[in-house]
Amino acid sequence: MKALQKTAISAAAVALLTGLTSVAAFAEDAPAPEVSPITANVTVVNDYRYRGIDQSNGKPAIQGGFDYAHESGLYIGNWNSSISWVGDNYNTSGGVATSAPIEMDFYGGFKKELIGEGFASDVGVLQYYYPNSGLALRSQQANPNTTEIYVAQNFTFGALTGFGKVSYAVSTLFGTINSTGSYYPDLTVNYDTGVFGIALNGHVGYQYVAGNQPNSGTSFGANSVAVNGLSNSTLYSYTDWKLGLTKDFGGGLSGSVAYVGTNAATYKGSYAYASPTGKNTGRATGLVSLTKTF
Repeated sequence: MKALQKTAISAAAVALLTGLTSVAAFAEDAPAPEVSPITANVTVVNDYRYRGIDQSNGKPAIQGGFDYAHESGLYIGNWNSSISWVGDNYNTSGGVATSAPIEMDFYGGFKKELIGEGFASDVGVLQYYYPNSGLALRSQQANPNTTEIYVAQNFTFGALTGFGKVSYAVSTLFGTINSTGSYYPDLTVNYDTGVFGIALNGHVGYQYVAGNQPNSGTSFGANSVAVNGLSNSTLYSYTDWKLGLTKDFGGGLSGSVAYVGTNAATYKGSYAYASPTGKNTGRATGLVSLTKTF
């Protein structure tokens, strides 16, 4: 807006000096610069939580990615984050420690305002990939790499925006054995307060984990409690939630604070989602992050 005003003032001055009053009108009608179809982002956060579960063992993470969106509605993208959970929870092979320090997400799909302005429909596929070394799978573990398909509907009602989404795993889910067919419906809403660039954020989701644990004395949680064929749904399904706010500082820079948590289960004193030291990785906690978009 400031750039447009400066251009208009300069053009008006030229018109006064030369008598070409049409110059100002021409400047005001000049087309806006084209918006690039490629966007990028980088984030630093004090703890990486995904669907409410800790991915970085309570430590800060650096994240970033890019998106390409074609005018037809087709898009592709990549997003990455530092993590520790794969190396923390998988066995070693031949005495070599498991190393998987990064999560790499690759996705593509189609997103278009089919219903009306502010109501974009979205369908796509997402591949979670964990490059690793020294990885050895135990009987109760599957490959952590995961493929999901998803469908989402965005909505806008004045200052209120958000989306509803359903994700469905067409592979095993993040290393849980026999979990193909798991799904995650979720709802996210944002309310622009109109005050100091602050928006309120809310989120709730339900992670359903399909399948059953094998009847071979597999373990549950950090304390190796035998589960003897209990369903994955009983052990690992949970609801997660988030309440927070974001602040737009301008120039593509924004910050956020949030409080997140889950009702992930316990079984005979063990946590369904536990750190190597036995802590509940689905416990409620506060998050602080700073994001720059380009």
